[in-house]
Amino acid sequence: MRAMVLESPCKPLIMKEISDPVPETGQVLVKVHACGICRTDLHIVDGELPDLGRPVIPGHQVVGRVVGVGSGVNDLSEGDRVGLPWLGWTCGRCDDCSNGRENLCDQAKFHGYQLNGGFAEKVCADARYAFPIPDGYPDLQAAPLLCGGLIGYRAYRMAGEGKRLGFYGFGSAAHILIQLARYEGREVYAFTRSGDEERQNFARRLGAVWAGSSDDIPPERLDAAILFAPVGALVPRSLEHVRKGGRVVSAGIYMSDIPSFPYKILWGERSVHSVANLTRQDGVEFLKLAPRVPVQTEVSTYPLEEANRALDDLRHGRFNGSAVLVL
Repeated sequence: MRAMVLESPCKPLIMKEISDPVPETGQVLVKVHACGICRTDLHIVDGELPDLGRPVIPGHQVVGRVVGVGSGVNDLSEGDRVGLPWLGWTCGRCDDCSNGRENLCDQAKFHGYQLNGGFAEKVCADARYAFPIPDGYPDLQAAPLLCGGLIGYRAYRMAGEGKRLGFYGFGSAAHILIQLARYEGREVYAFTRSGDEERQNFARRLGAVWAGSSDDIPPERLDAAILFAPVGALVPRSLEHVRKGGRVVSAGIYMSDIPSFPYKILWGERSVHSVANLTRQDGVEFLKLAPRVPVQTEVSTYPLEEANRALDDLRHGRFNGSAVLVL
């Protein structure tokens, strides 16, 4: 099969012909139809996450069909359409796994990082972490739901039930979550890079009540803020914009260093939270909810061999919505 392989961080992916993977016990073999590109893929490629010291195939927003089933798999069959998210394996035995916190499992493995991912024609996956894709979502539109949607949903729920939400960074996850927020009667205030009028207009088109630069002061105090941009300086900035008792949620797996800030902007029972990965329950809930909204994703498509161009376009914000590799 063809695969785009990361040989070492900070270097372009290399197209290779490699042997088809073979499903082991508890695994399914998936023929990849589409794979979304996520900022976490960039963090891995750009060396911002710890180097594993070995080549890996990136990609963790995979949509495809099951074409092989290993022993011990009873819930999936050949021909089923499934999605593979970031979380790809957990031990199932530790305290966290046993208490509904499998996202915090110390032995967890992730698609496109410890496990080969979807920048390839086929991929093997633990059947426990292969989600059925709702009918009505074409492969391209379904792919962004597997990370921007699922981890974004976890961040959204962690932000609480306040009416006014600030979204810092308006990319794949934000363009999905604003639709859910509007469906639930909330107001979204969108913050983008300074001068990014195109992205601000995109947010307004999707229903943001206000859009401006991350340096701007919103017209209303926020009940909560979700940080999709991996910029540590946004933590104190957003704390200044949330009300007393408000919450700031960092949705990314990586963030640049947070600068020191005065206690007075945290005081008043404001809080800062981080989101780590996702759980299968997040997947079940969000993929049931998305068709009701209905969540619609805007995608820019690239062939597999142009994965490096797609990553660079994401790095420099050259498209709205999500990028998806088409196989």
